[in-house]
Amino acid sequence: MTSTLQPATTTEAVKRPDRWLALSVLVLAVLLVAVDATVLGLATPYISEDLNPTGTQLLWIGDVYSFVIAGLLVSMGSLGDRIGRKRILLAGATAFGLISVLNAYATTPETMIAARALLGVAGATLMPATLALIRNLFHDPRERSLAVGIWGATASAGTAVGPVAGGFLLEHFWWGSVFLINLPVMVVLVLVGVRTLPESRNPDPGPWDLPSVLLSLTGMIAVVYAVKEAAGHGLTWQPLTAGLLGAAALHGFVRRQLTLPAPLLDMRLFRRRGFSGAVLADLLSVLGMSGLVFFLSQYLQLVQGRSPLEAGLAELPAAVGAVAAGLVAGRAARRFSVRAVVCGGLAAIGLALAALTALTGTTGYPVLGAALLVVGVGAGFSFTVTADVILSCVPRERAGAASAVSETAYELGAALGIAVLGSIVTGVYRGFPSPTGTPEGAHESLGGAVEAASHMPASTATPMLASAREAFVDGLGVASGVGAAVLLATAVAAWFLLRGQRLDHTG
Repeated sequence: MTSTLQPATTTEAVKRPDRWLALSVLVLAVLLVAVDATVLGLATPYISEDLNPTGTQLLWIGDVYSFVIAGLLVSMGSLGDRIGRKRILLAGATAFGLISVLNAYATTPETMIAARALLGVAGATLMPATLALIRNLFHDPRERSLAVGIWGATASAGTAVGPVAGGFLLEHFWWGSVFLINLPVMVVLVLVGVRTLPESRNPDPGPWDLPSVLLSLTGMIAVVYAVKEAAGHGLTWQPLTAGLLGAAALHGFVRRQLTLPAPLLDMRLFRRRGFSGAVLADLLSVLGMSGLVFFLSQYLQLVQGRSPLEAGLAELPAAVGAVAAGLVAGRAARRFSVRAVVCGGLAAIGLALAALTALTGTTGYPVLGAALLVVGVGAGFSFTVTADVILSCVPRERAGAASAVSETAYELGAALGIAVLGSIVTGVYRGFPSPTGTPEGAHESLGGAVEAASHMPASTATPMLASAREAFVDGLGVASGVGAAVLLATAVAAWFLLRGQRLDHTG
């Protein structure tokens, strides 16, 4: 396969005066994914009441997107290296917008789960392609750091835009409308991207190995499913079998990559301590945070009684902190050191999560808002710098696969976090005492309890709801404590793994 971006063209790409305009198109793709992720959490109470999913189905709706995307990211990143990153980005964005319509009009929990899975397939093409194109557009390390900071800040801005726009839509339209906001972003991205994005690919990629794709997908999905089921229902034969199957598939994937002349993922990258440390930091930090992110909207709406728009506005401090920190993260890492910025960010998130273990149903917003601001600042520093480290560790022709590893760590961490921490919240919640005759659905989710209360006499509905909300907050507190422990341990590990790492390395 011949390349459309020869070395001379690559050099010109660095000097292209429109590279910043091209970056604006790339961050639209990031915005597309970020907005979708946040509006799902906001719409979850409405989906729960309308589609009446079980607690397990509700978790699947929340994490099946991450399951699929984690299984496909490496394969799609490698495919972009082969067929062209611009091509796969625009095709994926088009599919993402169209599949969002299917999410909006889902009528059963099963349809919603399937729609989220298909969205994961489309989403797997977007994030690796954006980072890989940044790696090819910006060769100067300082310019690249700023570009990655803008990339990360846009993702954080999407987490702010999503809840506010979603909250407004949920107050005026049905819950499916929150998914339709992807369409205008997709249209602008494709129309402008066709004209401004340069094409790039690996000039000597080798064939795209389908058995490796299947091994990666099977391994990731089976392992995450096993963790999810074991956390929710104990270590029975089903999760044990799935876990063994997943481990065997991932072992086969690694062995195959070591023998292929042109692997989907060069496993030798993990010999670099900085690369491995950055990937591990991303995975564990997202794992520790994701339970809070997934359940926070339910806490704000179903426990504190806020409207969807109010809940969206209440989450703004996290996004504001992340945007501000992301834009200066590269400069801070050069002044103080990579490990100081990353470890400081992770420790800040851990301490903020520890503070949230004292959360109650009546906790005032200043406490919650301050904690969210600290979480945002910490995430902005750590995630921006680790993404830059991963990009700086690899040559340009492997940028897609390396970027996919970064995103896989993020999505796998999210899936595992929702599975493990979500199961903790659900497990604590299900044990709440309730009056005789309370519908079984009330014990599946807090949304189910709210729905059940609407059909019960006030004399029994009020104490049942109070008990359910208290149990939900107790579960959220336990999950926050576990998340805090994970973040603080990750900060310690990153301090040793990122020793001596710099951003000025050009790979």
